[in-house]
Order: sequence, then C-alpha cells, then structure tokens
Amino acid sequence: MSLAPILPGATVGVLGSGQLGRMFAIAARRLGYRVHTFSPDYDTPTGQIADVEVRAAYDDLDAVRAFASKVDVVTFEFENVSFACTEAAAQMAPVRPGGNVLHTTQHRKREKQFLARQGMPVAEFALVSSPEDLRDAVARIGTPAVLKTAGFGYDGKGQTKITSDSDLDAAWVATGGRESILEAFVDFEMEVSVIAARGTDGAFDHYGTVRNDHVRHILDVTSAPAAVSEDIRREAVDITRTVMEALDVVGVLCVEFFLTRSGRLIVNELAPRPHNSGHYTVDACITSQFEQQLRAVCGLPLGSPELLRPAAMANLLGDLWPPHWESALAMPDVKLHLYGKTEARPGRKMGHLTAMAGTAEEAATRVRAARESL
Repeated sequence: MSLAPILPGATVGVLGSGQLGRMFAIAARRLGYRVHTFSPDYDTPTGQIADVEVRAAYDDLDAVRAFASKVDVVTFEFENVSFACTEAAAQMAPVRPGGNVLHTTQHRKREKQFLARQGMPVAEFALVSSPEDLRDAVARIGTPAVLKTAGFGYDGKGQTKITSDSDLDAAWVATGGRESILEAFVDFEMEVSVIAARGTDGAFDHYGTVRNDHVRHILDVTSAPAAVSEDIRREAVDITRTVMEALDVVGVLCVEFFLTRSGRLIVNELAPRPHNSGHYTVDACITSQFEQQLRAVCGLPLGSPELLRPAAMANLLGDLWPPHWESALAMPDVKLHLYGKTEARPGRKMGHLTAMAGTAEEAATRVRAARESL
C-alpha cells in the first residue's frame, strides 16, 4: 500500500469507541478529517463525536471488512480486539499500528518474551499454565510475586499478589485456569511512563518522562515532567524508541516503567495507543498525543510535543457520581474533560481534570484540590 500522506478531508476509522477514541476524534475533526468508529456498543464516547458509528462485534469479520472499506486508514484506541479483526481490516485499508503490534502487546506472554529478546530490563518472570507450573515458578522466583493472566488485563484486572505458598491455590483459581505470567514483585520508588510517536517515515518524537500515581491499580494522578535524573529520562526515552523501532510501530505507543529504589528502570507494560498518562497533553503541550496519533497514522509530519507548562492530570471515576461540576469550573486554571459515558460505575473512568502550574508538584497539588472540591 502507498505511503503517500492521507490528507485532511479523508476518513479515519477507529476500532474501539471509548474516551481515547473520543479525544482522537476531536483532534481529527479539528484538522478536517471524517471519523468512523467500530465497536459492539452504541451512543459511545467516540460515537458521539464521530461522523459514523458502526455497531458490530469485533469477531464479525465481514462487518470489519465493510467498515474498513469505507475509510482511508484504520487505527485503534482499544487493544483488546483480535488479531483476526485487524487482519480483516488490513485487507481493505492500512492499519496503523499494524496488527502484529497489537498481537504482541495485548498478550503478556508474547509481550514479555518480546521485551526479553530485545534485552529490555524486565522483572524476572515465568510462564504458568497449571498449578504445578505455578509452584515451580514460585520456588524459582520467590515471594512476593504477582500472578497475571496472559491476556486481556488492564487497570489491575487479572492480577493477584502472592506473598507465601498458602496463596497459590487461590491465586490460580483467580486466573480461571488461564495461561498466566508470574513476575517477581518490584519494590519501586515510583511508576513512570513515556509516550512517543513514530511516523510512516520512521520519524520519532516523545513527551518525556511523567510520574504516575495509582490507587487500587487504577491511574490516579499523572505529573509532568517526572522528577527524575537526566540519565533516567534519557534511558526511558531510549528504551521507548528501541521498542517502537523493533515493533515497527506507526502511531503512538506508551511504555510504562517501574523506577526501583536503587535507581533502575524496569519495563512493566506496553500500550500501542494514546494512554491515560498522556491526557495532560491536550491542554499542556503544543501537540496532544491524540493529534500526534492522527499525524502519525496519516503519514503527516509529527507535531511538536513541547510541554508549555508543568501539568498534572487527575482521573474522575464513577465511584461518586455526579460531582458538583460548578466547583471545578469555578477554578479558572483547571480544565474539565468529560467522556460522555451514560452509566457511572465504581472504578470506571468518567473524565479527568488537568491543572498547570510553575512546577509539576504544584500542578499535582492543584489538580488534587480541584478534584477534592467536587
């Protein structure tokens, strides 16, 4: 397929229909593109912004091909779609990032094996397919450790911490008997991530290293930039670039890291799409991660990722809903983003707040105060 740029006025197809697709669609509409979205749901966050919302199952390959035949390029905002789905779409239009990227990153076994082959720093791990495998793995790796299902896990889902042999039976039951990965527990100082973009011509750019604080395994607050040394920042970016080049990613990818107390970076997970930790870029950077994804998959020059001011983002979950919006809107330097979801549930991401300040720490304090006021 041609690598000629796909120019404004063309149609971009999005597999998935959540908040990431919504913010991508807003960026695409600003640049004059049409947007079609495909998912099993209706009246979705992306569908509310898109020109066309197609409702069908991801394994309905005829529907996938019909969808892709009406767009100029396909990307995704949700990686838990099958490799067969992306292959069907690729019969009709370029898919960026390619289905091979999705195939690797959506499955922890394949992802860990890929990272290990590339010589990336990862926690010690073992493949687990049975209770016997689990006992052998714990005997080798030791405790504490974390058992993670190999496929379809995010926001802490499919993960069980093991602190002693007495936890093994319950941990295995929690996986549902599915193929899993046992990882050594990492004693970390902080979690950080790097979001970067790579174009059809191999051009690479990044948003630097940000700090991520989690609550109940769900991202709570991101602060940009992270207070890490220049050596750590450079290493995190170098690892991200190596990963993107090895996978031949065209689009946006996030690498999540643990920074250990001894100052060592450990790769935790990969996400081949815009990421929750990059939402601050909409307000605080010259080019948001969503516009950058559009530019990359359409073969346009990448935009500047320059951070205009230190910033912080706080997630708004559906645990207490609806908040008192006027409290946040009364703060002129805090930005409110809502995702248009019709049902609030505990732990569900319903929106976020962004604040900017003189330092990342000040921005984090400000955005937490704004959320508390709700």
